[in-house]
Amino acid sequence: MKIGDKLEGTITGIQPYGAFVELESGVTGLIHISEIRSGYVSNIHDILSIGEKVFVQVIDVDEYSKKASLSLRTLEETPQRSIRHHRFSIDRHKSGFAPLAQQMPTWVKEGKVFFSKQEKK
Repeated sequence: MKIGDKLEGTITGIQPYGAFVELESGVTGLIHISEIRSGYVSNIHDILSIGEKVFVQVIDVDEYSKKASLSLRTLEETPQRSIRHHRFSIDRHKSGFAPLAQQMPTWVKEGKVFFSKQEKK
């Protein structure tokens, strides 16, 4: 077994940080939660289950312990990317997103009024 090999194995255990896999060769490996798939994984149990057959890629091998670091993510055909589009609208706030320089005089006036009221208390 070497880095880059693509092997079949069986999920033998699941922990919050990853899933243990027994490979056909008898070697045990770990798929770290970050290597399960692209994007955020909140619950491994939603994706993998004990006894499930998986096809993994070896990303590291500890020669001393003979344990492997494995990945499902590297075998994804099209990585799932979490793209967030932010849409800002002038309707969202009365002042909109006018340049700071234009809004500064208004904010200064509002601040002076606020602090003058605080001093009178």
